[in-house]
Amino acid sequence: MTNMLIKGLVATAVLAALTGCGSDDDNTAVVAPTTCAEAGADCKIFTVLHTNDNHGRFWENGDGEYGMAARKTLIDQIRAEVSSNGGETILLSGGDINTGVPESDLQDAVPDFIGMNEIAYDAMAVGNHEFDNPLAVLDSQRSIANFPMLAANIYKADGTRYFDAYKVFNINGLRIAVIGLTTEDTAKIGNPEFIKDLTFTDPTTEAAKVIAEIKAADTADLIFATTHMGHYADAMNGSNAPGDVAMARALAEGDLNAIIGGHSQNPVCMEPGTNDYADFAPGDDCTPDMQNGTYIMQAHEWGKYVGRADFEYFNGELHLASYKLIPVNLKTSVTDADGNKTKVLVADEIAADADLKQLLSYYQERGQGQLSEVIATTDGLLDGERANVRNMQTNLGRLVAEAQRTKVGADIGVMNSGGVRASIAEGDISYRDVLTVQPFGNMVTLSTLTGAEVTEYLNTVASFQRGSGAYAQITGVKMTVDCTAQTVAISEINGKDYSATDSYSFTVPSFNAAGGDGYPELAPIQTGYVDAEVLYTFFKDKGTIAAADYAPMGDIVYENSNSPLGCEVTAN
Repeated sequence: MTNMLIKGLVATAVLAALTGCGSDDDNTAVVAPTTCAEAGADCKIFTVLHTNDNHGRFWENGDGEYGMAARKTLIDQIRAEVSSNGGETILLSGGDINTGVPESDLQDAVPDFIGMNEIAYDAMAVGNHEFDNPLAVLDSQRSIANFPMLAANIYKADGTRYFDAYKVFNINGLRIAVIGLTTEDTAKIGNPEFIKDLTFTDPTTEAAKVIAEIKAADTADLIFATTHMGHYADAMNGSNAPGDVAMARALAEGDLNAIIGGHSQNPVCMEPGTNDYADFAPGDDCTPDMQNGTYIMQAHEWGKYVGRADFEYFNGELHLASYKLIPVNLKTSVTDADGNKTKVLVADEIAADADLKQLLSYYQERGQGQLSEVIATTDGLLDGERANVRNMQTNLGRLVAEAQRTKVGADIGVMNSGGVRASIAEGDISYRDVLTVQPFGNMVTLSTLTGAEVTEYLNTVASFQRGSGAYAQITGVKMTVDCTAQTVAISEINGKDYSATDSYSFTVPSFNAAGGDGYPELAPIQTGYVDAEVLYTFFKDKGTIAAADYAPMGDIVYENSNSPLGCEVTAN
């Protein structure tokens, strides 16, 4: 018998004795327990473990951070601890297993799903990046997975769901239903070729429908959701489809006990009692969001953390006893007295599970070998030389911008020249070349603005001075830039006459969308596409690159500048 249970039974006995003392009235009200210890055997304890947005990170990075082998060690340790205290665990994923690391991408995320099997996930939400490949690949991944992929709001052409809407788990004597939900934005940012026969309905509507079904059948004591919708503080979702907060507020209070989320790729740690994010750093305490009686949790991305929520259930109510985001071998930079920087662990080191690491090493080595694969050829130099790409429009700078806008069907592509780090020589192009050009792993973002708003945005972006990483490579726009006035006059966007009132979409790296390089901050859709993966796919689809096709076409004219190649204005 555990200490917790012994204490609970003692407390219950004391409470019963006190309730009976000093009264001959058989109708004396029984005082309900207020703690798990008081409830004793009537208190059920369980732990939810969670990760999200794996994006191909089955292997640790170059600094030895995260990786599935260390994740397994940590999760096994937590399971053993919870079991020894009389509880049980359930492990959930917020989706997006696919896309982000070449070694995984080249193998259709097979190592990631094998790793999840070995770690023993119980269920996952379907993410938008599960549709980056043909449905045959997704179906293959489903056959590999020893756990259900859940999505209540994805329908086939015949009107049936493509995935199960939910599954009920028996966790320490409690029936817990887990509903899966996927962002509606998948219809916008998914590959049209692969999703044309699918319909992505409103997740909130579907959640309400499924909750009513579960209640009518009386099949669950608690209802959770594992989602890939995004957490946006105070439901301020910008250009994104509404996320977890908006859904929790829209449902009847108490209908949904907890949301285990993904998609926005942020650690959901709030300033207690507010709708504001806390200034969270690895190893800090974390308070999850609470909206309309629903706990909302998300564990950043890539398996950097394992979320741990310890719950207690008594008197028909769910209580969160503790919550942590546990870093998986994350490191921080420190500077010594001599100014030398080193990286140190923010918490105790977690040893990699030897068996899983050995299993996954086969896929890591195989993926590394495939990086030398020739994916395309070019008939001329693709110019990403720093001295050139930061001073003028170049064929490689424009090609990168074009690849990103083409990926999501945008009207305009904007690429900061500081994100183009090398040239590609005439001849064969390999994946290694792609990673040399774009090593940072920035995400491609998608924004939609009116023509007037696009003009205001480009007033700033197109006027950045030559010679800096902010200098913008731009495709899809014909315009004149007045470098002194810092204004633009647009004549065409994506081959059509410009209108101040029409809506236009454009891509920009996530670094710049967040204000990097002095770009105006945006509230874009986070497509989740990694820049290098986008460039890889673009090259592979084309096969042969004609360098001249991406040469500057004279569609951007710079005026009142000391150079015709970009803004070069001498400060007064």
